[in-house]
Amino acid sequence: MNPADYDAWYDTPRGRWIGETEFRLAARLLAAAPGDSLLDVGCGTGWFTRRFAAQGLQATGLDADPDWLAFARAHGDPAMRWVEGDARRLPYADASFDHVLSIAALCFVGDERQAAAEIVRVARRRFVIGWLNRDSLLYREKGRHGGSGAYRGARWHTASELREFFSGLPVHELKLRSAIFLPSGTKLARYVEKCVPDALPWGGMLLVAGEKG
Repeated sequence: MNPADYDAWYDTPRGRWIGETEFRLAARLLAAAPGDSLLDVGCGTGWFTRRFAAQGLQATGLDADPDWLAFARAHGDPAMRWVEGDARRLPYADASFDHVLSIAALCFVGDERQAAAEIVRVARRRFVIGWLNRDSLLYREKGRHGGSGAYRGARWHTASELREFFSGLPVHELKLRSAIFLPSGTKLARYVEKCVPDALPWGGMLLVAGEKG
């Protein structure tokens, strides 16, 4: 999939609902204030980076793919920063950003545990990392047999596996929340999303949030 097609998916009714649902949950977990700095690791086209910048955050997007970064740069505010880099070796000193975000990106990185440790390292206050959930309807529809479409080649995890990623890291108040319980985007899916507590680990997107310890 090319970056233009990927970003355009967020303008479809289903894509907009999924994106906004994930954004609202990530924003609540980050609890960032206008003026705070944010690094988006694996930003891709910058859809989430732009959404957080629109909330007044000083946002930087980092990705390993120069073509996707070029798209992000062309569609972002000139004040936003875009950096080519490896999630496993972030080019920043310890505690460089108030908050660090990554949504459905580390599942495509070779060493997810190392990337998670790097995110914790460069965070000063809070971080939120989103992974694809193996205990979800989305996995049954899109994740099995190597995945399909934009999910091809992605790794899917359970909640217990993700908690283990943070064992031994300097974090506290670790929380795990999920979103997108019914990925169809229908009226029923939207109703269910409002009724089901996000503390239940069955949504297609699992978000791990924590504070730097």
